[in-house]
Amino acid sequence: VQLVESGGGLVRPGGSLRLSCVASGFTFSSSAMSWARQAPGKGLEWISAISTDGITDYKDSVKGRFTISRDNAKNTLYLQMTSLKLDDTAVYYCAKGSMSIVQAIGQGTLVTVEE
Repeated sequence: VQLVESGGGLVRPGGSLRLSCVASGFTFSSSAMSWARQAPGKGLEWISAISTDGITDYKDSVKGRFTISRDNAKNTLYLQMTSLKLDDTAVYYCAKGSMSIVQAIGQGTLVTVEE
């Protein structure tokens, strides 16, 4: 299993970014997928998940601002992030599995929200 995230970077508060995660080594369309993040000095926090049939779930802190999606033809998971806040600064990780059952996790991509 390999999960490779990209799309992180530096953005001002209120800005937007789209993260991507290219998956390989397993049948992507048959797996629930998730995004998690780890802010500086804090633990890992699960923020969003998407089922095999496209049902989504979000942590309250990102609901209405972040959108998870998947393109099974491209074996790619996305996280569209809008209205970014300083507190969204973190390393963002793509994971195979739901928020409760994680089977693999990527290396992460850094998102920095700064004035």
